[in-house]
Amino acid sequence: MGGATACENGDKGDKKDSGKAAATASASASAPASAAAGKGAAAATPVALLEGTKKTSEEITSLQYSMSGTTPDGAVTGEVSMALKPALAMAMKLASPDSPGQTVEMRLVAGAMYIGAEGKWLKFDLKSMDPKSAAKLDAAGKGTQNAENPGDKANALLQSKDVKLVGEETVDGQKTKHLAGTLTLDQMKTAAASEDQATKDRREKTLQELEKQGITSLTMDMWIDEGNHAKQVRTRGQGTKGATDMTIKFTDYNKPVDVQAPPADQVVDLAEMMKGSGEGSA
Repeated sequence: MGGATACENGDKGDKKDSGKAAATASASASAPASAAAGKGAAAATPVALLEGTKKTSEEITSLQYSMSGTTPDGAVTGEVSMALKPALAMAMKLASPDSPGQTVEMRLVAGAMYIGAEGKWLKFDLKSMDPKSAAKLDAAGKGTQNAENPGDKANALLQSKDVKLVGEETVDGQKTKHLAGTLTLDQMKTAAASEDQATKDRREKTLQELEKQGITSLTMDMWIDEGNHAKQVRTRGQGTKGATDMTIKFTDYNKPVDVQAPPADQVVDLAEMMKGSGEGSA
């Protein structure tokens, strides 16, 4: 009997110790999970999401997107493919405002800008033009980059005092988090002032364009995918010249973008044309 009792007591002790060990192991296992859950919750805040997108955008080498909406000048529909590194190159197609069903194209490659439609192109060689004219054309060519840089969009929305997480939504088959907020041009200027010179110059060009339209505040919505990339951005503003409502959908990041100059037999070189005109008048 005594042996049996000792055995029973030993069994009970073993079971009790096993129960404590299991409870300790369970608690230890749940601690990292709880920490991870807490970390995930923190990462879902609007500021953390936007900071993540801003950081990811610094590593972009190329991007492709579509744009649609309205401006005081009319409807805008187009597609853009752009290489940012190692050298800037861009191909843009816009629906022609004057000829329904037709497109106007612009290409920026190897220091030259080409503008054309229906197989006829005009070439502006930025290297051979006078500095002032070249600077204006170069700024126009980079205008799309200035306006639609996803890092700049995220940085702008970070300045909003009322930015919020609207919820989770699916955009073109991808899960995203939808953020929204309002911001003023003064807030955007303050943010731009603290950046490096290249970023500052780029953002100031965007601000100048908004000022020309008489827009003093914007409503911005951004959809961020699971890779911390901006998937879609909608910007709305009311200016002295009318309302602007534009939606940008980013379709690809960091994929090869090959921008080629148009066939030579379809191109008229503005510099050569002006040179010939000068010789003829002489």
